[in-house]
Amino acid sequence: MHVNEVKFFDVIPIDSYGPGFFRIEGKIFKSGIVCSSFGISSWQGYEDFNNLKKLENKIDVIFVGTGHEICHLPEDFSKAVEKIGLNLEIMSTPSACRTYNVLLSEGRRIAIAALPVEER
Repeated sequence: MHVNEVKFFDVIPIDSYGPGFFRIEGKIFKSGIVCSSFGISSWQGYEDFNNLKKLENKIDVIFVGTGHEICHLPEDFSKAVEKIGLNLEIMSTPSACRTYNVLLSEGRRIAIAALPVEER
């Protein structure tokens, strides 16, 4: 079987994640993250909208990683993000990271806001 190497060119994929952290461009983030082709920033969770507002009209969808398990988002968060004009896809953080990297490599207009997985 022939496997093609994924090339990301000038966009920033998520290198890895683990209990309480994300690794992106060799840097460790010990918080939630917001990541897109426009940059990386920490994300403090469902009350933190500052970096999400910066993505208005720049992306088509934002993947929200909710930790180990997929869970419902707080209604206030969902309404606020929709008011900004962002489409949400809710999934577990591992699924959100994988999906983000695949679609990013295809040149899609996407972002991820993810909470770290907790140690089990």
